Amino acid sequence: MKKVRSKDGTLIAYECSGEGPPLVAVPGVLTSSRLWPVLPALGEHFTVYAVDRRGHGDSGDAESYAIEREFEDIAAVVDAIGTKVNVLGHSFGGHCVLGAALLTANIRRLVVYETDAPEGMVSQALPADLVDRFQALVEAGDRVGAVTTFFRESFQMTPEEIEEAKRWPTFPAMVATAHTFPREVRALETYQFETLQFSQMKVPTLLLVGGDSPDFAKRSMESWHSVLPNNRIVVMPGQEHMAHYTAPDLFVREIVSFVKDMP
Repeated sequence: MKKVRSKDGTLIAYECSGEGPPLVAVPGVLTSSRLWPVLPALGEHFTVYAVDRRGHGDSGDAESYAIEREFEDIAAVVDAIGTKVNVLGHSFGGHCVLGAALLTANIRRLVVYETDAPEGMVSQALPADLVDRFQALVEAGDRVGAVTTFFRESFQMTPEEIEEAKRWPTFPAMVATAHTFPREVRALETYQFETLQFSQMKVPTLLLVGGDSPDFAKRSMESWHSVLPNNRIVVMPGQEHMAHYTAPDLFVREIVSFVKDMP
């Protein structure tokens, strides 16, 4: 376990495993990339730096929250490695790595898997009152209920799928960090997207999307495709938002193909 101090002084934890070119992995809401089941498969091709975002796992936190601090956190991890690195961001983590790419010159390639649109489409991805109900459940002490409500209403998971999700190695971490979800969604809703900055970003970027993902996810990635000057979209057939769980071989293959096709 290693830690780096972010710009505001918060300590950000990350764990190193595997062998090969460096790949920083940044998770979405409610979890840590250190707990992804796909890590061993990624580690066959990369030296993986799996991050706990602020407020998650072994990372620190601050009294106030802004998504811009998350950008600084990932840039701090990238710069601490001491060489140019590849960076993978899933969901909310995708927005974090895109923001970090504006702050450091040490990102070689980006992989972004189904993040929110630059214009801010998170409200279309979630029922209008879900964040408020989620927060109310957390404050009432029902963190499990909050997480399973999110699964049911955001991912449209069936009762059987939710019971299976409760056996994921990441589920306890999701429950433990449930309090971070409302602040992250609200921060993303109010983040002021700077089109000009991202339209000038030269980092080669792979945009991953599931073939069976809902339309709002596909529109989000098409929006990034229209803004970023050096990117391509790959659709993973038969997948939705969790291909690193449901199709790890396909997920890893797409990343390896993209990262290793240039010197």
